[in-house]
Amino acid sequence: MKSHGIPWSSDEDGLTGAVQEPRTKAPSQVSYRHPLSPNTKIRRASEQTSPQVACVAGHPQRWDEGGGLGSGSSSIRRFRFRRPKRQQRSVGTVARRFRGEYTFKVDAKGRVSIPALFRRVLEAGDPSWTEGLRPELVIVYGDHRRKFLEVYTIEAIEEVSDQIEQMQRGSPERRMLERLINGQSHPTEVDGDGRLVLPQKLREKIGLEGEAFFIASGDTFQIWKPETFEAENAAFMESFEEDYPEDFDPLTLLPGKPKTVQ
Repeated sequence: MKSHGIPWSSDEDGLTGAVQEPRTKAPSQVSYRHPLSPNTKIRRASEQTSPQVACVAGHPQRWDEGGGLGSGSSSIRRFRFRRPKRQQRSVGTVARRFRGEYTFKVDAKGRVSIPALFRRVLEAGDPSWTEGLRPELVIVYGDHRRKFLEVYTIEAIEEVSDQIEQMQRGSPERRMLERLINGQSHPTEVDGDGRLVLPQKLREKIGLEGEAFFIASGDTFQIWKPETFEAENAAFMESFEEDYPEDFDPLTLLPGKPKTVQ
């Protein structure tokens, strides 16, 4: 009977007799965590028991490490305080002036769409506005002589109010402006569908029915009955043309830049 050789050493292959390379232990995963000091171990153990115990033991709870549900370091959730979102938003690239003219339908409830570009300016002009909120505004309707509604951003109306407060208290001029800006005005906001809801009183005042005409006016915009605006604008242009030649450039009315002294 043929006998099979039995390897006499673990370094020799039992089948071929070849010498095996000595097995080396796989390197363990390198840990970059620093070993905990005895004080840190005591503090963490006291935190897990109770924050009050930690304070008594002289290890007040640190709010910048551990915490949170399921973290294993404490049952108390830790919060990081951040600035309000509205302070983080950047509006430097958003236009602060209304521009353009539009015509929109007005429904039976007085709801009318606001041009998208106008809404962006209303948002930028409301210091309290953040994403998801509705921008606020103020509609100034004035007395019977005013044939349009003028819409102010919050910043624009506050600027006017600040200027009024600098006037002589009790003067006829101040009382007139206070009545116009504070009394004959309607604070409101853009609804969830980007529309403006005009109360019946305001619609009746300017004769607004099926359509509304929007026209920009710098840091405000006006809402007219289309037919009224056409008539008023035609009369204005006729008067303007009588006072200035046909080739007159309106830009020449702008104040010149101050000359720099060299």
